[in-house]
Order: sequence, then structure tokens, then C-alpha cells
Amino acid sequence: MRSRYSAYVVGLIDYLLATWHPSTAPGELELSPVKWLGLEVRHAEATGDAGVVEFVARCRVNGRAQRMHETSRFVRQDGRWSYIDGQVMAED
Repeated sequence: MRSRYSAYVVGLIDYLLATWHPSTAPGELELSPVKWLGLEVRHAEATGDAGVVEFVARCRVNGRAQRMHETSRFVRQDGRWSYIDGQVMAED
């Protein structure tokens, strides 16, 4: 999760696509102009080869502060974790 966040921060589209599970990966990815400000991992757990991470990422879009609160699902294949999907949660 942290490596994917860092890839968003520096714009590593190839890395993001490589760490996305093939069953849910977009064919292409375009990053909007976002200034990422921080990541808080609230919960992470793995059960066998399945994992879940709840996080809040802070950013600025067009000068306006925003937070993205998501619970993401991951799967481990051949020793590598891949992002499957995420559910964006309403902010408290």
C-alpha cells in the first residue's frame, strides 16, 4: 500500500499498473494533477494470500484540501501483492 501511495506521489504510472491485479486493472491510467500530502494507514491485515488495508490519504486538488478514505483489497501471487479494488468510504 505504501509503495502504491508513493508511486501516486511521484507519478509512476508503470509501477501502479504493474501492481494492479490483471482482473481489475485499467488498460491505461492517467493521473490528475493532485498534490499528495500524507498517508495514514488505519488498519491492515492479511489472511493467507488475501489482504485488506484501510487508509486515509490527504491531498490538494486545485488548491483545495481533500481526504480519500478507502478500504483496499489485495491478493498475493508469486510472492507479490497486487491491488484488486477499493471501497471509498464517507468521511466522518
